[in-house]
Amino acid sequence: MPQNPANPVTLEQAIATEQRLRSAADEDPTVKRLLDMALMLEGLHRHASTHAAGIVIGDRPLEQLVPLYRDPKSDMLVTQFNMKWVESAGLVKFDFLGLKTLTVLQKAVELLQSRGVSLDLSTIPLDDTRTFDMLGRGETVGVFQLESAGMRKALADMRADRFEDIIALVALYRPGPMANIPVYNARKNGKEKPDYIHPKLEVSLKETYGVIIYQEQVMQIAQILSGYSLGEADLLRRAMGKKIKKEMDAQRERFVSGAVERGLDEKIADEIFDLLAKFADYGFNKSHAAAYALVAYQTAYLKANYPVEFLAASMTLDLSNTDKLSEFRREAQRLGFRVDPPSINRSGVTFEVHADGDGQLSIRYALAAIKGVGQQAVESLVAARGKQSFKDLSDLARRINPRLVNKKTLESLIAAGALDELEKDRARAFAAVDQILALANRSQDEASAGQGDIFGSMGEKESLRIPPHKPWLASERLQREYDAIGFFLSGHPLDDYASILKRLKLQTYTELARAARAGAPAGRIAATVLDRTERRTKSGSKMGILALSDRTGHFEAIIFQEGLNHYRDILEPGQAVILMVQAQVEGEDVRLRINGAEPLEKAAAKLPSALRITIGDEKAIPEVANALKNKGDGEISIIIPVEGGVREVEMKLSGRFQATPQVAGLLRTLPGVLSVEQA
Repeated sequence: MPQNPANPVTLEQAIATEQRLRSAADEDPTVKRLLDMALMLEGLHRHASTHAAGIVIGDRPLEQLVPLYRDPKSDMLVTQFNMKWVESAGLVKFDFLGLKTLTVLQKAVELLQSRGVSLDLSTIPLDDTRTFDMLGRGETVGVFQLESAGMRKALADMRADRFEDIIALVALYRPGPMANIPVYNARKNGKEKPDYIHPKLEVSLKETYGVIIYQEQVMQIAQILSGYSLGEADLLRRAMGKKIKKEMDAQRERFVSGAVERGLDEKIADEIFDLLAKFADYGFNKSHAAAYALVAYQTAYLKANYPVEFLAASMTLDLSNTDKLSEFRREAQRLGFRVDPPSINRSGVTFEVHADGDGQLSIRYALAAIKGVGQQAVESLVAARGKQSFKDLSDLARRINPRLVNKKTLESLIAAGALDELEKDRARAFAAVDQILALANRSQDEASAGQGDIFGSMGEKESLRIPPHKPWLASERLQREYDAIGFFLSGHPLDDYASILKRLKLQTYTELARAARAGAPAGRIAATVLDRTERRTKSGSKMGILALSDRTGHFEAIIFQEGLNHYRDILEPGQAVILMVQAQVEGEDVRLRINGAEPLEKAAAKLPSALRITIGDEKAIPEVANALKNKGDGEISIIIPVEGGVREVEMKLSGRFQATPQVAGLLRTLPGVLSVEQA
């Protein structure tokens, strides 16, 4: 099927121009029947749809001008005529587009206002050096219209240094006119001379270096060369856009005769008309491109000059999109400021900007962005907190509304680390959830019965009785955090392996991608498996697609059936692995294929290492011994304080043991173990 997004072809045209389609119909009766039925169906309306942004007005009640229809899913009346026919029926049509980016801009301005910075986006300079320098480097994450890989490359090649360049890029970056981006860039940067087609047209085409980009340029050329009025020029633009032969023939005659009257050679006038018709096919309305470019420039200006507020606002408008939140967080890290974990006492419903004692700005993670925590529950929590922070879990229980804050809400908040200030041990807080809700219900019942003040002032307040619980390993703590937030925020499962990764000479994903772009075909990386999906290839064999993460970001890799069968048990979600991969560069992306895999813990166990375990209670010794039951290559030293902690005794155990980060993490959870140092 021929594909031309700039000028789609009908099925009839496709059959006429593509021999293989005709051959398929001749050779296979099913294909012929399919095409015959499709030809009858093509062009029919499949359903009644509503234009996303189209509003029409008339000079009298609409039912007197056009038939109306009411969508059963809404109370809104719509015209039964489509957007082209309503104009012929006498209605005026407007498109009102709702842009999330406008709210991002407003939110960023409000965040700036909250720290005393007043900014009016309508008065910002359109030649800000910092903004254009940032655009030239392609640092456009979060910048409206300009953040795709293709846009970043075009910006870098263009070396945009004026607002008109952004307007041009917005208009050019579409199927069809994209072919003119290299021409525009070459002429802008002096590598190629502008071609104005005719000396008279320089005034119209100088801004775009002779490249016809805008519909307004087509109209202006008709005015200059052929004496068109503005109304006539608009009719020319519409005729060229619709490609109706009868209208085009009439316009050609009008254009050529007008140009000849003004001294142009008839042949040249005819050629210019053909050229205009070609450009008008995908010419963009400049006023539309300029409006979009202004919003793009405003977002770029905010990011270049006030990046903390800009990213906080962007994250607020993408509260439920964890992929975007993760991307914005990585961008914040690249720019050198923190995204702090959620806090029940300091976070708001949305993302907020905070300054520390030194005036350093950071973004505080939004409570409403935690998975499983509803907006209404978060708003009630923030209202219950008011200006007085929660002191502990009991205080939290007595002040929350258990009808709005349920078990799932509390568990998600704990897993995300939002209650760390009230209870550092997330496993202990998790075990207390039922008791928190029970106390919350009792407190609310007492308040409803008017007993709160009577009993609240008498003796000790009721405290929580937390049942026995099993401590979480560091890896489990991070995995639960990942499930609640959508990415690793307070740390990464590979953090404990930092020295081991260095000794094993493993690359990060960022280093591997950089090497691949420089020509390296393969590498070895360590990663945590986030997810694995399996699907069938065209040949029927299985293929695995793995979502992976390391300390530099999230990425994907594929593995084919033979490798999948061999390494399936290793490549389970939550596992830390070493991967041998092939890297292939495709445009801006680096594609990875897994050739081999090994558990990171197994590789770590082979390396000579040592642990120094400080014990504060001799009752911990049996548990420590049980944790060290597996033999390995590591040395273990036990440190025990004596004489009331004045001195300590260090004993080196005979034999060799596993002294991996996972073992160290297990030891840290044991009661009576004060510290575990890895050497």
